[in-house]
Amino acid sequence: MFTYRLLDHSLFVTLRNLRGNVRGAVLTEPIWAIPYNLYAPYVSVYMLALGLTDSQIGLLASIGLAGQIFWTMMSGAITDKFGRKRTTLVVDIIAWSIPCLIWAIAQDFNAFLIAAIINSSWRVTYNSWQCLLVEGTEPTLLVDVYSLIYISGLLAAFVSPLTGLLIAYFSLVPTMRMLYLLAFVMMTIKFFTLNVMVVETEHGLDRMHATRHQSVFAILGESRSILHEILHSPEMLMTGGLMVVVAIAMTINSTFWSVLVTGKLQIGVEYLSLYYVARSLTMLLFYFTVMPRLRSVDPRIPMIFGFAGLIVSWTMLITIPPLSYGLLLVATILEGCSVPAINTLLDKLVATSVDPKERARIMAILYLLVLACTTPFGWIAGEASQLNRNLPFVLNIGLFLLGAVLAYVASKRAVTTVNTLGA
Repeated sequence: MFTYRLLDHSLFVTLRNLRGNVRGAVLTEPIWAIPYNLYAPYVSVYMLALGLTDSQIGLLASIGLAGQIFWTMMSGAITDKFGRKRTTLVVDIIAWSIPCLIWAIAQDFNAFLIAAIINSSWRVTYNSWQCLLVEGTEPTLLVDVYSLIYISGLLAAFVSPLTGLLIAYFSLVPTMRMLYLLAFVMMTIKFFTLNVMVVETEHGLDRMHATRHQSVFAILGESRSILHEILHSPEMLMTGGLMVVVAIAMTINSTFWSVLVTGKLQIGVEYLSLYYVARSLTMLLFYFTVMPRLRSVDPRIPMIFGFAGLIVSWTMLITIPPLSYGLLLVATILEGCSVPAINTLLDKLVATSVDPKERARIMAILYLLVLACTTPFGWIAGEASQLNRNLPFVLNIGLFLLGAVLAYVASKRAVTTVNTLGA
C-alpha cells in the first residue's frame, strides 16, 4: 500500500509523464550528479592534504569564477551559433571529463590551477543545457522538474558513507583519486547518453538559422540591447540580486564548510559523509513533502523562510564548541530543510523571468553580471578563513539577511504590480 502511494506521488507522476528533451535531461542527470556529489564534499580537504593553504584554495575559487565570467559572456553566442545539443556535448567533455583526469593525478597548486581554468568553461554548457531543459517544457512543471534534478544529486547520499569507509581504509588522497577516475567514466557516459536522448529545440534551430552567417563575436556584439533590457527591468534586477546572494554564499559554503568542520570543530574527515547523508536525506524528504505544495506559490515567499533557516543554521555552525557532533547534526538538518526552498524556487524564478526567444543571451548576460559580483568572494573568504575560520560564515549570514530583504521587497512589488493590472 505504501509503495503504491509513493508511486502516485506528484513527483513520480511528473517523472513518468516527461517527454522530449526534459525527459533526457532529468533521467541522465544522476549519472553526473552521483559521482560529483561523492567527491565534492572532500575537495577542499583533499587540497589541504596535498599541501595547499586556505588562501590558495580561496584563490583557486576566485580564478575559477573569473574564468566563468569569460565563458558566461561567450555562452549565449556559442549556444545560439552551434546549437543547444552540440554545445552541451562538446563543452561537457571539455569542462568535466578532462578536469576529472587532472584532479585524479594532481600533486600541487599548479595542477589545480589548470583544472580550475578548464573546468570554468562549464558555464557554456550550463546555459545550453538549461535551454534544452526549459524550452518546450510547461512552466507549471518547472518546480517538479528542478526538484527531480536536485533529487538526482541527493541519490549520492545512499552511497556516500562508502566514501567515509574508503577514506578510513585507504586514507583521503588515494580515495579522492579513485573517485575522480570514477567521475571521469560516469560523466563521460552521461554526456554521450544525453546527446542521444535529446534533439535541437525549435528556438535553437531558429537561432542557428539566424546566426549562420555570423561569427561568435559578432553575435556577442548584439548583446548590448539585451543588457539594456535587463538593467531596465526591476524584476530581472531583483532576480539577479537574489542570484548574487545565493551564488556567493554557496561558493563560500562549498569551499569552506569542510575546512571549518574538520579544523575548528575537530570533526574527523571520515565522519563528513555522515553529515552529508543527513543533509541529503533531509532535503529528499523536503522535496517530496513540501516542494510539490509550492508549485503555484510566489517563489519569493518560501525563499524568505529558506534564508531565515540558513541564518539560524550557520549561526549555530560558528558558535557551537569543538567536537559537538550532535549540535552539528542539528545545524546540518536545518540547512537541509532550507536549501531546497531557495535553490529550486530561484531556478523557477529565473526560468520564468526571461523572454523565451532570447533565453540563451539573456541568461548569459544575467549569469555574467552575477559572476562579476561573485568572483572576488572566493579570495576574500580565503583570506578571512586564514584569519578566523568563522569569518566566511559570518559573511554568509549577512548575505542571507540581504537575500531575505530582497525576496520580501520583490514579493511586495509583485503583489503591487498584480493589483495595479487588476485595477
